[in-house]
Amino acid sequence: MFLCVSKKAAHRAAAGIVCAAVVCCGAAGLRAHGREEPAAVTVFAHEWGLSFQEENQPPVPNLTAEQLRPYDAYYCGDTTQKRLYLTFDAGYENGNMPAILDALKKHGAPGAFFVVGPYIKENPDLVKRMAEEGHVVGNHTYHHPNMSQKDRESFTQELESVEQLFQELTGQPMQKFYRPPEGKFSDENLQWAQALGYKTVFWSLAYVDWNTEDQPSKEKAFSKLLPRTHDGAIVLLHSTSATNAAILDELLTKWEEMGYTFGSVTELGSAPAAPAAP
Repeated sequence: MFLCVSKKAAHRAAAGIVCAAVVCCGAAGLRAHGREEPAAVTVFAHEWGLSFQEENQPPVPNLTAEQLRPYDAYYCGDTTQKRLYLTFDAGYENGNMPAILDALKKHGAPGAFFVVGPYIKENPDLVKRMAEEGHVVGNHTYHHPNMSQKDRESFTQELESVEQLFQELTGQPMQKFYRPPEGKFSDENLQWAQALGYKTVFWSLAYVDWNTEDQPSKEKAFSKLLPRTHDGAIVLLHSTSATNAAILDELLTKWEEMGYTFGSVTELGSAPAAPAAP
């Protein structure tokens, strides 16, 4: 069984502290909220986590798709379709984004780039390229804080300040896709994001790629990613990873050879695609 958690949780896991408390909290916090319009709830803090139990099968998340759906929140797409959704968290730029964009363009693969406020200010040409090449530029908050600790006013400000920067740069409104920094969120965060028109996007496939001081080899990256690849996966990769930049073209080719196509996160929540005619 593999465990895939956020950055800080990974450090705690090394010390023998995994996400059991988060799982219990998640079940308690959202168990009763299967209705279409969730009522106000007591604040429960969560940290997104996944348990990979079988090769090439969806992982077990600490909150299910059914628990997340009423809040327009998703961690995977349609698990009956051989389709992958490529997402990248972009906290800062260290030279790897051009190669990532080149690989996506070569394969005609749409991506979703979750950017913070300073990234837009410091890398306008790259952000414009993302938009011009048909990628979603999503909201990763302005300052990358622990959003589960925010009140509604500061939560809203974190998202709207990024929207404003993006619109000023591109002349286009930002598409309403949000990823909580480090996968940390509360029940109320999901409601507040939904009220602002956002879909909250978690992930169902990731590996430890974020430590720029200890980048995995190509072989290690493939050994982690390929056995965890599953139908409908939302893939999280960090754009700061030199390994990701180096392997993305080959990785996309391997996924294509496995029979996968690449979809946009704009498909999330839409009706399942009709099966192909025999």
